Amino acid sequence: MSGYYNINDILMEEEPMSVVFQVGANGVGLLDPGSDTNNVDKGAQVDLPFWLAHELYLRQAVSINVPAFFNQKTRNEIQADAACVDLRIRCPYFYELGCKTVPLIADKSIGPFLLHSFSSRYKEVLSRSHSTPSTAASKFLPRLTKEETQLFEAAQSSMASFKKWRVGGSRLEKASILGRKRKTTLPIDPPSP
Repeated sequence: MSGYYNINDILMEEEPMSVVFQVGANGVGLLDPGSDTNNVDKGAQVDLPFWLAHELYLRQAVSINVPAFFNQKTRNEIQADAACVDLRIRCPYFYELGCKTVPLIADKSIGPFLLHSFSSRYKEVLSRSHSTPSTAASKFLPRLTKEETQLFEAAQSSMASFKKWRVGGSRLEKASILGRKRKTTLPIDPPSP
């Protein structure tokens, strides 16, 4: 299967990231819409797709700023009521991109924040996947990130399979070998004390 890419991975890699150039760069002025020349000056702040920001970071050409979707407003909203926050509008790949960003930025509070966000929303996603009718799910699903949507759909599928099994789907059967009676054999000579 090598050579095939998941479309979600490609889209996630295209998410814009704010970077600051640590060195001047010649011939790449098109990266900076505010540049009048074909160069990007040291200290210029530019939005680049994640894949390019990551590569330039590895070459020590840029530093990556904390993504806007981890701003203080989002953190406060998640602390107040995580289940009500529309994370998809902030970033459809909130968790995955967050995990990839953590080692690249100076703010080390994002890792614990991601864990808190996911664990706070996890129960709500599972609960709704088991109890929400499909008509109401259409209002809930648009607020979920791609990862949460996959979790919601997997939980719904799992519950549907369980219900099907419970009302008469395939059952476990006793192996035929377990149904046979074994012939017991007694020792010929009793052991001596």
